[in-house]
Formats: sequence, C-alpha cells, structure tokens
Amino acid sequence: MIEQTIFYILAAVAVIGTLLAITEKHPVHAILYLVTSLFSMATIFFLLMAPLVAAFEVIIYAGAIMVLFLFVIMMLDLGHPEKGMSPGWREWLPALLLSAVSIASLVTIIASRQATASIYPAAMQIREVARHLFQEHGLAVELVSLQLLFALVGALYLGKSPAPSPPTPLPEGEGGQRPGEGLPL
Repeated sequence: MIEQTIFYILAAVAVIGTLLAITEKHPVHAILYLVTSLFSMATIFFLLMAPLVAAFEVIIYAGAIMVLFLFVIMMLDLGHPEKGMSPGWREWLPALLLSAVSIASLVTIIASRQATASIYPAAMQIREVARHLFQEHGLAVELVSLQLLFALVGALYLGKSPAPSPPTPLPEGEGGQRPGEGLPL
C-alpha cells in the first residue's frame, strides 16, 4: 500500500518536473527540472525492483547526458547571466519541493525494504539478464543497434560542413589595387 502511494507521488513529481522543464524560459533551470524528473523516474524503477535500470537512469541520463546538455548551453551562451546570478525564492521553491519529495520517497522506500528484505526474491544476476536479452529478444537488440548506427551516420552527415570552395578569379582589371595603394610609406 505504501509503495503504491509512493509510486503515484513520484509519478506526479516526474510529470510536474517535466512540465516545468518544458515551460521554463531559462535553459539551465529547465535542465535542473529535467534532472529532478529523471531522478524521480530512477526512484520509480528502484521501487519496481529494477535497481540496475535505476542506476543507469541516474548515471547515464541524469548524469552524463544532462551534463552534456548543460555544457552545450554554456558554450552557446543561451542563458541570461544577469538573471541567473541571484535567483529569488520563487525560482528555488518548485525545484526544492520536487527534490525534497523525491528524496523523501527514496528514503521511505529504502527504509521499508530494509524491514521486509527477506520477503522479496533474490535479484537476477547480470549474466541471466544478458542471456534473456540476447536469447529471447535478439532481433530487437539487433534492430536497435542498426537504428543507432543509422542515427550516427545521419548525425555525421548533417554535421559535416561543406568544404570551402576556392575563390573564383576576378576578370582582368577588376578587383585589383588602385594605383598608389598597397605601396609602403
């Protein structure tokens, strides 16, 4: 019963965090709301007895990809530094509230799991997960890998800048220096 309640609370936090990330005008704040949403999703995966997926969610998505987005935003200078220097309490309140709810839910889940650890069956080993993945879903894994390869080739093609063309020579008498220009003084 408590896990179901926590599931719905975390689902609401994830939806609200995602909506705030979409509607936020400042790109750095939007990324922080998205990290909060991804952390809530990781906690939901932990609640659903998938700690490996929860760890991947935190390490890969909330960690690596969001840091990459943050670096890109910082390099492109999309934010307004004068507004980001001293945010008011109204900007802090939604992020703090959503983060507090997510962290409190995670602590509650961990505390309840410690009390009832003997009830749950043992988790699957990584070797068993890999065996099931590649034996039962081998075609799907191959299709996803082909899609990733096509996306990589497409990104390389789109990101390739055209080679600069050599300048066209000007006709005789045009574009040259005027008499007296370019002479040393």
